[in-house]
Amino acid sequence: MFPEHQSRPAALDPRPRPAPTGTPGENMTRVPHDSPPATAAPRRVALIVAVAWFMQNLDTTIINTSLPQMARTFGVDAVSVNIGITAYVVAGAAFIPLGGWLSDRYGAKRVFATAIVVFGLASVGCAACTELWQFVLARVVQGVGGALMMPVGRIIVLRNAGKEDLLRATALITWPGLIAPVIAPVVGGALTTWYGWQWIFLLNAPLALIGTALVLAFVPGVREAARRPLDRTGTVLIISALSLTIYGLSELAHPSAVGLDLALLAVGTLVGVAAVRWFRRAAHPLIELTPLRVPTFAASTLHAGNLIRLAISATPFLLPLMLQEAWRLTPLEAGQIVLVYFLGNLVVKAITTPLLRRLGFRTVLIGNGVGVALSIAAFGLLDARTGFVVVSAVAFVAGVTRSIEFTGINTLSFADIGPGDRASASMFFSMMQQISMALGVAAAAIVLQVAHGPAATPLTQGDFAVAFWLSGAVALVGALLMTTLRPDAGHEVTGHRPRRKREAPARR
Repeated sequence: MFPEHQSRPAALDPRPRPAPTGTPGENMTRVPHDSPPATAAPRRVALIVAVAWFMQNLDTTIINTSLPQMARTFGVDAVSVNIGITAYVVAGAAFIPLGGWLSDRYGAKRVFATAIVVFGLASVGCAACTELWQFVLARVVQGVGGALMMPVGRIIVLRNAGKEDLLRATALITWPGLIAPVIAPVVGGALTTWYGWQWIFLLNAPLALIGTALVLAFVPGVREAARRPLDRTGTVLIISALSLTIYGLSELAHPSAVGLDLALLAVGTLVGVAAVRWFRRAAHPLIELTPLRVPTFAASTLHAGNLIRLAISATPFLLPLMLQEAWRLTPLEAGQIVLVYFLGNLVVKAITTPLLRRLGFRTVLIGNGVGVALSIAAFGLLDARTGFVVVSAVAFVAGVTRSIEFTGINTLSFADIGPGDRASASMFFSMMQQISMALGVAAAAIVLQVAHGPAATPLTQGDFAVAFWLSGAVALVGALLMTTLRPDAGHEVTGHRPRRKREAPARR
C-alpha cells in the first residue's frame, strides 16, 4: 500500500514497460509521462477544451426539454425516448477507456480534434432521423465522439496544471460547461416550439467547426514517450459489461420483457467482474486500477460520489418531463424553470473555490450533500398549482447545491493523484461519470414506470414525486458516506487544515 498522495514508483511496478517505438508525427512532441507542463499557455488550452465541453454539455442538457416532441415524431411515448439518452451514455462509458490508449498512440491533440468532428457529424445525423432506431444509432456514434472528447480534454489540461493550480484549472474548464446548461432549456424550448427539435442538434455543427479549428491552431501536440499495446481482451470485456448492464437496466422501464432484461443485467455484471479480475493481472491493462488505492479518489469516484452523481443526473431528466407531462407546460415555459435550476448552478461557481479553501472538502461535501438530497426531494412536494416564485426558489437551490457538490467531487478525485497516474485516473473517472449518468436516467425511468403502472394514461405528479423522493434518498446516502473522508482530505489542493483540539495538560 502506497501513501495516498503518491503514485506507484516505477521501480516497484512489476509490469514490464515497453521501449519507445515509432516516430513522432508532424509538429508532435514526445514527452515522458510525468514531465513538466509542455505548453507555455495552459490557460488558453483549458479554454479551448472548455469550448468542446460547452458543446457537449449543451447537447446533453438541451435534449431533455424536447423529449415529448421527439416522442411524437417517432410515434412512441415520452419515457421510451430515454433510450436515446441511455444509448449515448452507454457508448460514452464503453469507449472512454480507449481514450487513454488512443492518446498515447496517436497524440491527445489528434484524438481530441477527431472526437469533435465525429460528435458534430453525428449531431447532424440525429437531426435527420425519422425513426427511434435511427436516432439510437446516431446517438451511439455521438456518444463515441463524446467519450473521447471528455477524458482526452481533461488529460490535456491536467498535463499543464500543477497540484497547486488544480482548483483553478478545474474551475476554468468548468465555467463554460456551466453556461451551456443555463441557456440550453430556453434555447431548446424556443427551437423546439418555433422550428422543431431537429435544430437542437444542428446547432452543434458550427460549434464543432469552431472547436476543431481552435484545437488544430493552438493546442500543442504532446505524445507519451512509451506506447502501450492495446489490451484487446480488456477492451472486449469492459465494452460488453457496460453495454449489457446499462442497456438491460434502461429496458427495465418497459415491462414487456423483464426476464430478458434481468438476464442482460446478470450477464453484464458477471462480465464486469471478469473484467476487473483481468485488469488486476494484465501486464498492460486498458484500465489501470492503481488510482483506486487512493482513498479520496475511491470515495469521490466509486461509492459516495457515484451515488450523489446518480441522483443529480436524474434531475435534469425528471424536471422538464414533469413540467410538460404532468403540469402541461409548453417546452418554452418548462425551459424557463429549468433555466433557473442551471442559473443557480452557474451563479454559485464564483464562491465554490473560496468555500472549499475555508471549510475543506469533507465539511462541504457532507453538508452540501445533505442540501442536494433535500432540494431534489423538494421537487416531489410541488405541483402545477404551486406559484412560479416557489418553484423557481426550489430549482435555484437545487442548482446551487448541485454545482458545489460537483466541483468538490471532481476536484477531490484528483487531489491526491500523482502525475504518473493522472491519465489513468482521468479515464476511470470519466467512465464512472458516464455510468452514473446512465444509471440515474435509467433508474428514474424505471421508477416512473413502476409508480405509474400498466395504464396507458399520461404520467401524473404522484409518479414524479416518488421518483424525486427516491433520488433524494440516494443522494442522502452518498452524503453520509462522505463522513469516511479524513478531516484534512485534499488539503494540498485547498490549503485547508482543520484545527486540532488542544490536548489537556498532563497532571502532575
